[in-house]
Amino acid sequence: MSKIVKEFQLSDGRTISIETGKLAKQADGSVVVKMGDTMLLATVVAAKEAKEDVDFMPLTVEYREKYAAAGRFPGGFFKRETRPSDYEVLIARLIDRALRPLFPEDFHAEVQVIVTLMSSDKNMLPDALACLAASSALAVSDIPFNGPISEVRVGRINGQFVINPSILDLTTSDLDIMVAASYDNIMMVEGEMKEISEEEMVQAIMFAHEAIKQQCIAQKELVQMLETTKTVREYCHETNDPEFQEVLKKATYQKIYEVAKQGIADKKLRKEMFDTVKEEFVATLPEQEQAEKKSLINRYFHEVEKEAIRNATLDNRTRVDGRRLDEIRPIWCEVDYLPAAHGSAIFTRGETQSLTTVTLGSKLDEQMIDGAVIEGKVNFILHYNFPSFATGEVKPIRSTSRREIGHGNLALRALKNVLPTAEENLYTIRIVSDILESNGSSSMATVCAGTMALMDAGVKIRKPVSGIAMGLITDKHTGRYAVLSDILGDEDHLGDMDFKVCGTRDGITACQMDIKVDGLSSDILREALSQAKIGRLHILGEIEKTISAPRPDYKPFVPRIFQMKVPKEFIGAIIGPGGKIIQEMQRETGTTIVIQEIGEFGIVDIIADNVEAKDAVVNKIKGIIAVPEVGEIYTGKVKNIMPFGAFVEILPGQDGLLHISEIDWPRLEKVEDALKVGDIIQVKLIGVDPKNGKIKLSRKVLLPQPEKKNKKE
Repeated sequence: MSKIVKEFQLSDGRTISIETGKLAKQADGSVVVKMGDTMLLATVVAAKEAKEDVDFMPLTVEYREKYAAAGRFPGGFFKRETRPSDYEVLIARLIDRALRPLFPEDFHAEVQVIVTLMSSDKNMLPDALACLAASSALAVSDIPFNGPISEVRVGRINGQFVINPSILDLTTSDLDIMVAASYDNIMMVEGEMKEISEEEMVQAIMFAHEAIKQQCIAQKELVQMLETTKTVREYCHETNDPEFQEVLKKATYQKIYEVAKQGIADKKLRKEMFDTVKEEFVATLPEQEQAEKKSLINRYFHEVEKEAIRNATLDNRTRVDGRRLDEIRPIWCEVDYLPAAHGSAIFTRGETQSLTTVTLGSKLDEQMIDGAVIEGKVNFILHYNFPSFATGEVKPIRSTSRREIGHGNLALRALKNVLPTAEENLYTIRIVSDILESNGSSSMATVCAGTMALMDAGVKIRKPVSGIAMGLITDKHTGRYAVLSDILGDEDHLGDMDFKVCGTRDGITACQMDIKVDGLSSDILREALSQAKIGRLHILGEIEKTISAPRPDYKPFVPRIFQMKVPKEFIGAIIGPGGKIIQEMQRETGTTIVIQEIGEFGIVDIIADNVEAKDAVVNKIKGIIAVPEVGEIYTGKVKNIMPFGAFVEILPGQDGLLHISEIDWPRLEKVEDALKVGDIIQVKLIGVDPKNGKIKLSRKVLLPQPEKKNKKE
């Protein structure tokens, strides 16, 4: 075993180590990254040859957590790790988006990166180390890769930026972003904020980049420590025909450029016109050559199309759909579209449309999180659905895709910090965005529709939020560039940046940025953020024309939740033996009652369809928690009759003994002569046995005492 370890320190003194040569040595590259008690194993394997007709990078990234890493058992019947959780998928996406742009364009062999959490520090989130581990595994392998890169989390505690803050520190941070970069360039940004400014965003990204540079240097030094000289494998995955490529370009470039200049807003019509250019060229070729060079035609035409559209934008300062660089597509909105939903909204921007609903539930509807690292419950859920008909395609309906999970998480992060506090909001909130049309930035449409649906449902959000996707087209030879507002699908695909920015009028609440080119300067980043703010405010103005503030009340059919606080010693009395009392209250009133013990109190949530039912439960609970007082008069129900007296329920769950001698002034032979089970009577509490707390009642003291008869009579 020839173990090699490279260590370096963060600015606060914490040590990170990268170890190779000890575990998983049959992989093309493997490392163990350790910080404190957190340990990640990253492996990478690449196929020797690419499959036929593959013209893309077939990269697969998996992130998995072992429950044993945290000393826990998996939940469920099987008691083993199964499909990845949403949290694991989101971390895998962070790694994937950072790595993918750095593989050579002509390298098409299948690559699989697997990062596994092997040991977990309970106060450290492992996702901040996952990309470092993946890049290190690639660095020590012979797989072609234009790295290294790394990724860090940035928080801001008490006004100071912190790299890879602890879980505890994050609870007081107004910023939580992940930044991935190489030594020279920012590659990816994603996170949430509490209404920070554009300049603060730039500062956080630059702060992260300085820390990442150190981690890139550490990876290079690790490679230099290897006993054998690292040689990158040779590959040849593309067959090229430069002469044919030039012929195709000469025949099609100007035609594509002219179509792009026309500014055709209709996505289908524009595609048909580009396809016509391609078909006209193919028709000039002999049939045999058409078949032989089909894959080359598709690849070369795409390259020419990309170049022509980008140049048309840079030359004319107008977009492929005719808009100015900073122009937002037409917007129309509607709320309360679905009459039975608790809240609903349609947001349409150009050819992108989201129909979003809000459903309000109780604590029973909270989502349980049972991960190896993160446990607990959440009362705000956002789901994003992207059916194939949204882009006019035919695809089988399968399980939720990674893209859907990622887009839903971004929208959730954009909205979560404007929700009312736990004291102000007693509901579990679920937002569902169904994308009905898509031509760019459907996740941002989800943010906008989600804002409106929340307000339509009467949820008292602090401020409306909107989102916009920014793009970038650059020419590294001339230095020209164009920052694009509200990008189309084509501009995302053919452009150099996809930068989604969400926020209120007062600041940014979430962002997601993917960079596809080298050398994004801080000046361009500032310009993009400034232009995004203008667009964001414009979209907020359009939203506010439809609905500008939450409805004053929930809709009539939304269940009402009333919350009351009781001393925790009464929780058992409210529930009753075997749940008898609480079940009876729910059955009699048609309500749902949820009790939680928090500190010294029991928090009781009463979910009712009407005020009368809620009041009935409140009165019953008040009766249960009331302390019987000697001398007080109660209206009670006869629950049971014994030879020596009757047991009367004077408060819910609290019975007292009404002795036969205290029922009436005249002497009774049998209790049944005066009372029967179910009678409602008034009694006075005349005493409590100090030894056992048993309650003594009297009825006769409330009745007029009969006059004594004269003995002579």
